[in-house]
Amino acid sequence: FVEGDTAKGLLLGVFGLSLLLGLAAVLPIGGADMPVVIAILNSFTGVAAAITGFQLDNQALIVAGALVGASGAFLTLLMAKAMNRSVGNVLFGAFGSHTAATGGAAAGGEALPVREISAEDAAIPLSYAERVIIVPGYGLAVAQAQQQVRELADLLKERGVDVRYAIHPVAGRMPGHMNVLLAEANVAYDDLYEMEQINDDFANTDVALVIGANDVTNPSARSDTSSPIYGMPILNVDQARNIIVLKRGMSSGFAGIENMLFHDPKTSMLFGDARASLSKLIEAVKAT
Repeated sequence: FVEGDTAKGLLLGVFGLSLLLGLAAVLPIGGADMPVVIAILNSFTGVAAAITGFQLDNQALIVAGALVGASGAFLTLLMAKAMNRSVGNVLFGAFGSHTAATGGAAAGGEALPVREISAEDAAIPLSYAERVIIVPGYGLAVAQAQQQVRELADLLKERGVDVRYAIHPVAGRMPGHMNVLLAEANVAYDDLYEMEQINDDFANTDVALVIGANDVTNPSARSDTSSPIYGMPILNVDQARNIIVLKRGMSSGFAGIENMLFHDPKTSMLFGDARASLSKLIEAVKAT
């Protein structure tokens, strides 16, 4: 602390304690809420920098901190609006606290139908489709399967298939994550479509290929008023003629609820690591 400046020192200490308490409070938050929380914490770093600027009497630090804090707050509000939820609900709501049925079991304990498919069977509708929409999600990012998904898309394009990517605003760890990840694999920017641009096209799509996305494809957000994600804008994957989901297992998403898309009669589940499953798909398409 600056000598004799106890007031500023106390302010800095209180803010530091508040930040630690804030970090402890957001530890249980995950998944679709995490991008919002990251933006909040980024905003906090700007505020901390501005306070440090006051402490050190550094004008540049004050201005830079204020800009970071304001932009982080603005991004937080935009993302919360995209999820149709308030920031307070994200931080203090019961999101993720619901006990979900896993393994294809409904809340009452009755088993829900799940149709498993092999890579060879999944390759057939993909190879002979006219339109395919790929929906990348957190599972693709964890498996680092962006190169494989681009290779599969290129292979389908060689067969005359119209392949596009549907990007949800909160897909991945934070906004823009999927765009950057796919750009690393040299996916053409023109092939990436935001949710508002492509949502109406799912109804005219032969195959929707979901790779590691969960809550952002859950139709409960539209129909189930008791769902914690009710009202959150989602991708209309359930409107596609055929749906193939690449997922490790039937565990629930970060919202902690069952995704009814996985039990849709049009949905086929290809279980396994996203990178391994895509590699198998590529070989199967080549052999088709």
